[in-house]
Amino acid sequence: AIDKARELAQITNLKESTRFICCNIYDLQEHLLCDQDELFDIVFTSYGVTIWLPDIDQWAFLISRYLKSNGIFIMAEFHPIVWMFDDTFSRIDYSYFNQNAIVSQSNGTYADRNAAISNLSVEWNHSISEILQALIRHGLRIDILREFDYSPYDCFSNTVKT
Repeated sequence: AIDKARELAQITNLKESTRFICCNIYDLQEHLLCDQDELFDIVFTSYGVTIWLPDIDQWAFLISRYLKSNGIFIMAEFHPIVWMFDDTFSRIDYSYFNQNAIVSQSNGTYADRNAAISNLSVEWNHSISEILQALIRHGLRIDILREFDYSPYDCFSNTVKT
């Protein structure tokens, strides 16, 4: 993805004003200073990110640290209730307020359930209040909160298109 992003930056003449960093988010301070030249107008968190984050408070701190004072944080994420269910969505396996890692073994990938791969997954479910309180605690103001009744892609095994 980083190689493709660099290629697009070159094509769109944004190479000189663009920097891509591939690192563990919790190691970001080792790659960026906190001066005006290394602050961002927009910080974006996409679908499926927060389940990989063990420390939501540190994540929120890093967003506030590297977002310009008039910058915008945008988050598009699945509702955390999704992560309460088993893989078939037939029963609730985890608490909405789960504080421990959810460790599971699975076959395939989220993009290809039939891929010949097996992996151990370690995930964390964070409630909406945990996420919002962490952002507020680190100085972010919540202006808009929207929820949607659809998924951006068919990520669930029994999804029915309507």
